[in-house]
Amino acid sequence: MSKVKILIGCCGFPVSRRKYFKEYKLVEVQQTFYKIPAKETLERWRKEAPPDFTFTIKAWQAITHPPSSPTWKKAGLKIDEGKKDRYGLLKPTKENLEAWEKTLEAALLLNARVIVVQTPPSFKFSKENYENARIFFSSIKKPGVVVAWEPRGDWHKYREQIAKLIEETEIVYVVDPLRLEPLVHGHIAYFRLHGLGHREVNYRYKYSDNDLERLSSVIEKVINTSDLREIYVLFNNVHMYNDARRFKEIAARHLNDIANIV
Repeated sequence: MSKVKILIGCCGFPVSRRKYFKEYKLVEVQQTFYKIPAKETLERWRKEAPPDFTFTIKAWQAITHPPSSPTWKKAGLKIDEGKKDRYGLLKPTKENLEAWEKTLEAALLLNARVIVVQTPPSFKFSKENYENARIFFSSIKKPGVVVAWEPRGDWHKYREQIAKLIEETEIVYVVDPLRLEPLVHGHIAYFRLHGLGHREVNYRYKYSDNDLERLSSVIEKVINTSDLREIYVLFNNVHMYNDARRFKEIAARHLNDIANIV
């Protein structure tokens, strides 16, 4: 049986790209969430990175977050008043589908393997939102990319519905495996770690060795109970540069027999 490939990295560049490329083989680009960078910028990043370096990107917020979101203001995005209800929340509108096309173009310029679609807590589970998500994910083009969906908020309470959705649309369900039990369908798993605590995210959290040992155990269980070929592990906290490096060391010790650690 071939080993599972485990790629470990950070959500964004916590240090200079030159330094980061020496330490890691994976990054999840965050700039694409706020505003799609210029073509020249994306081409430069791809050229700067080693040939075997893997990019993933976060989908443009125009697809997931309504224009009332403070992240729109932060990015300086402006649209016509009459079109505000046609953006965000995975609505299968012409505007959202065009925003996806721009996200996809950015992914292809970086030769990115995965596009992460993160919906906000305001996108709660409902019949309407479920149907919008089903239609949107079924409608978008996915040439050479994997779509990974991280729903914030209450969706984790509806595992049966999520299982049906990911099976029908062939997307990957993203979770923080130290907070939620992974739900795997297919050959790829994508994990984002946002810190521990009472709130859904705790970016200031610093993972202990015990936390990272537990993460290794969770991943071992997932490998042994699925048909995975690749697992992406992305740290998304203030201490992510060092936490990810420490986890690489722990994973290499504990998972070497069943996985190739990248």
